[in-house]
Amino acid sequence: MDQAEIRVLLRLQANLTTLRKSERKVAEYILSDPTQAIYQSITTLAENAQVSEASVIRLCKAVGYSGFQDLKINLAREIVGSGEQIHEDISADDDAAAIMQKVMSANIKAIEDTLNFVNPTEMQRAVDAIAKTHRLEFYGVGGSGMIAADAQHAFFKYVYGSCISYCDPHMQAMSAATMRPGDVAVGISHTGATKDIVDSLRIAKAAGATVIAITGGLKSPAANVCDIVLTVVAREQHFKPEPMSSRIAALSIIDALATSVAFTRPNEVLGTLDKTRAALADKRY
Repeated sequence: MDQAEIRVLLRLQANLTTLRKSERKVAEYILSDPTQAIYQSITTLAENAQVSEASVIRLCKAVGYSGFQDLKINLAREIVGSGEQIHEDISADDDAAAIMQKVMSANIKAIEDTLNFVNPTEMQRAVDAIAKTHRLEFYGVGGSGMIAADAQHAFFKYVYGSCISYCDPHMQAMSAATMRPGDVAVGISHTGATKDIVDSLRIAKAAGATVIAITGGLKSPAANVCDIVLTVVAREQHFKPEPMSSRIAALSIIDALATSVAFTRPNEVLGTLDKTRAALADKRY
């Protein structure tokens, strides 16, 4: 490796003797297997290094990074090939047909793995909570914000009263603060470590709402604050922001939830569908 390639690892190594004991344990863990570290959430890495998440964050800042994600992205740039950063299964020699096959296979695998991993009891609890609520809200930012918007579209025909999605963190927080017992807030985050989502879910829970996480981070901050956790499994890179296969798996969970809720009140849903079809009839050729 040249000097640029070992920048993060060099920082960790050079600072070992001056770090606090807990911070040094994190640095030593990353140095022992940096490739493994870039695929782990902050919760998993802290658990494996036998320290707190706060110690991981302190280590990152001590060596010049704003947080764990910043360190992980820079580490990935150094030890992972440029093509692999775009998609880990694709090489520069692949043509369009090969890329299509690999991308779709990854998406299918994510759906299959998620199907096998999601806890059926948690899924039923989520359906029961949503089916009886009069107010359902979805929170997401970035790519997860688009999933939240799609969830609103899927659900607004199937629940009583209000169903809305918020992508703006300020709106999320204000709306969460006005929730009541019986209301449901669903936070969507691939890592489960997006601060704005965790904060909004925490506010909604304090207000008495049932809070649900759709996340790839089973032991993430979002999962820890929620009443119900629906876990998305995607092999695609955890250091890559908002991997596409995880979004498709999350959308599949939402589709299954919406369909399940619809079957708890079929006559009402059929009546609503008839109304919406009639309203859209004049908007199509």
